[in-house]
Amino acid sequence: MSRISFDALAKAIATVRAIDVKQKEQLADELSRTQPSLFGSFLVQTRLGVSLEKMEFLLDILFVCFQAMKESGLPWPLITEDDLDLQAKLFSTIARFGDDLSENLRTRSMLQYIEAHPEKELLAYVQVETANWLNRIVPEESDKYVMLAAWNFVNCIAFVSMKTPKSVRQEKPSIR
Repeated sequence: MSRISFDALAKAIATVRAIDVKQKEQLADELSRTQPSLFGSFLVQTRLGVSLEKMEFLLDILFVCFQAMKESGLPWPLITEDDLDLQAKLFSTIARFGDDLSENLRTRSMLQYIEAHPEKELLAYVQVETANWLNRIVPEESDKYVMLAAWNFVNCIAFVSMKTPKSVRQEKPSIR
């Protein structure tokens, strides 16, 4: 079940597209305070050889993801480095599994993965934006890191455990 509605995602996209540089700086500050590991997984891209131009694309994806979390109205837990590592490993395993399949089975497997994904709208947005980005750029080896990071943002958001508040247990008065 999606926690980020289509409306929340649409508002997030519109908001991020409309903000100026100063507002993007403020959003980056808020992101680094409230979801430092997500922001850190963006920042580490420079160490992987990703150009600043390509990092700008990834930052916009991250901004939309983060703004969508905010627009959902839910109290999002901290996404940790462990969450990022786990989702990266899971996605990598799924991708490697597909390497051994025929093209028909690989397509069916990917469609099944997408169909079962808890944040279909957010995943679809990232897929479309990434495909459009790939059509505009001069390909480089480091592009795979950008794509993996974008998918990892979505998967961390989709699969992070939302702790439900413990209901206040009312004690019955004791009869003596």
